[in-house]
Amino acid sequence: MADFREQRAAVKFCFLLGKSGTETLEMLKTAYKDDAMGKTQVFEWFSRFKNGEMSIDDKPRSGRPSTARTHENVEKIREIIKEDRRRTIEEIVELSGVTWSSAARFVKEKTTEALSSISKDEFRQCFEKWNKRLDKCISVSGEYFEGD
Repeated sequence: MADFREQRAAVKFCFLLGKSGTETLEMLKTAYKDDAMGKTQVFEWFSRFKNGEMSIDDKPRSGRPSTARTHENVEKIREIIKEDRRRTIEEIVELSGVTWSSAARFVKEKTTEALSSISKDEFRQCFEKWNKRLDKCISVSGEYFEGD
């Protein structure tokens, strides 16, 4: 889930300048593109500010706080994956004791970070090498071969 604290500060700034909710929404879309807060969120925050609630922090929610995202659990999952990168989410859950959704979220976030750090050129070159290797596998009907 995205952290919109920075955008809430921008909404408050626009509110204090006398901008409308619609103007604020358009500015957020211009600045944050696809990561901008939605219309409903912007107008809810405008409503709060109009009612005198000037904090940009979320209201406390009922329910149990998340305990899966502890430093200990993150390190445990990292070690499990480092031991064998081919582990399934189910194996990570079994070995770490975290919930399936927490393990899946962690893997997705870390995979996204890793892929985002690769330049388009590096990715293209790697994909081309992989494609050549695939063609070679197909041409030898899956038989073992060495080298390119």
